[in-house]
Amino acid sequence: MRQKKLYRAIEKIASEQYETSKDMLQEILIQIKNDKSTNITGGRIWQLDPKRKGYKLLFQVGTDSMIDKNFILKIADYPIFEQITKFRTVLAKETNKILISKGIYFYSASGVGSKIKVNDKTFYEYLLALNSESIDEELRYTLNIVATILTSKIRERRISRSAQNLKEVIYKARELQKSILPEHEYNFNSYQIFGVTVPSEIIGGDFFDYLQIGLDEERLGITVGDAASKGLSAAAEAMYISGAIRMGSFFQMKISPMMFRLNNLVNKIFSDEKFSSLFYGEISSDKKGLFLYANAGHNPPMFYSSQSKVIHYLEPTGTLLGVASNSRFDTDSINFKPGDVLVVFSDGIVEAANDKFEFFGEKKLENIILKYHESTPREIVYKILEEVQIFSTNDSKYQDDKTVVVIKRFESNNGN
Repeated sequence: MRQKKLYRAIEKIASEQYETSKDMLQEILIQIKNDKSTNITGGRIWQLDPKRKGYKLLFQVGTDSMIDKNFILKIADYPIFEQITKFRTVLAKETNKILISKGIYFYSASGVGSKIKVNDKTFYEYLLALNSESIDEELRYTLNIVATILTSKIRERRISRSAQNLKEVIYKARELQKSILPEHEYNFNSYQIFGVTVPSEIIGGDFFDYLQIGLDEERLGITVGDAASKGLSAAAEAMYISGAIRMGSFFQMKISPMMFRLNNLVNKIFSDEKFSSLFYGEISSDKKGLFLYANAGHNPPMFYSSQSKVIHYLEPTGTLLGVASNSRFDTDSINFKPGDVLVVFSDGIVEAANDKFEFFGEKKLENIILKYHESTPREIVYKILEEVQIFSTNDSKYQDDKTVVVIKRFESNNGN
C-alpha cells in the first residue's frame, strides 16, 4: 500500500468542508475503496450506540452483499473491540455468521473520533472497518495513520463549531450588556453625570447605572460595580447585581438594607469564589447637595472640593458583596458644592500596568482631577481614559475592565 500517497489523499479530502462528520467519513471510505493501490474490496462505518451496547451501521460500500441497515454489532460478541482503544486498529477473522454470509471473512477495524464509556469500558465513537485481499501489518499501520487524521479532523470540526457557538453566545451577551448599560450622559437638577465602561475582553464584569427613584424622580441613584474575574461569568454576575439594584431602587429601599439584602443574594446564588465590589450613591434636589452612599469594598472614589481644592477619598463602608452572608453596610454622606467633582472608578483604571509592570496608580488619577476639575464630566472621563491608555501596555493579560463615572455639580439646574 502506498502509505504516503494515501496519507496525503486522506488529509486533502478530510480538509474539505462537510455538513457532518458522517459525510466526511463516507467520502473517505469511498475514496479508499476506489484507490486501486489499496486492494480494499469493501468497507463500513459503524457508530457506537451506548444504549444498545453495540455499533449501528452508518454506511457501507463494496462488492459484498449489503448488510441490513438495522444490524447491530454487539460489543459483547466482539471482545477484540476492547483492544481497539489500545492499538487503534485491529486485524481479525470475522466470526459473525450473518457477516460471513455477506462475504466478509477477514476485516480491519480502526477507532475514530471520541472515546466513550460503556459499562466501564472505553470504545471509540466510530469504527472504520475495511475488507482487503491482504490483511496484514502494513494495512494496520496505514489505517492507524488514517484513523489518526480522521480523529483530528473530527475534533477540529467540533472545536470550530463550539467556537462559533461561543462567538454567537458572546455576541448576544455583549448586546444584552450594552442594552442594560445606560446612556453615557445624564443631567439631574444641578448635576451633570458622565460614565463609560471599557471591557478588557468582548464583554466584562464592570457596570454602572443611573436609577431614577420615586414617582416624582426626586432622587437619582448612581452605581458602579466590578464583578470578580473576567468574561462571561463576570458579565453574568454583573448583570444580575445590576438588575437586583434596579429592583431595590424601584421599591425605594434605604441604602443600608438594600446593600444587606443584595449581599445575601450574591452570597447565596453565586459560588464561593464569586464576589463583587460596589459603590452606590444617591443625589437629590437637596439645596445643600446631600449625597448619601455606601461602598462595598470598591475602590474609594475621589471627591474634589472646589472650596478647599483638596481631594477626599470615600472609603468602604462595608465588605465586598458575596464574601459572607449577613454583612453590615453603613451609609455615609458628603455635600456637593457648585464646582465639586466626584470620580468613581474601577480598579482597571488605577491598576492599569505598563510594560514594566508599574501601576497607573491613584496619584496620577488625582493629578488629572486637580488639573481638569473645571472641565465637564465628559471631558474629565475621556481625559482619564486617554492618560491610562498612553501609560499602559496593550497586552490584555495585564489589563482589566475600565469604568469611570464623573459627577459634577454646577451653579444652575441646567448644567451649564
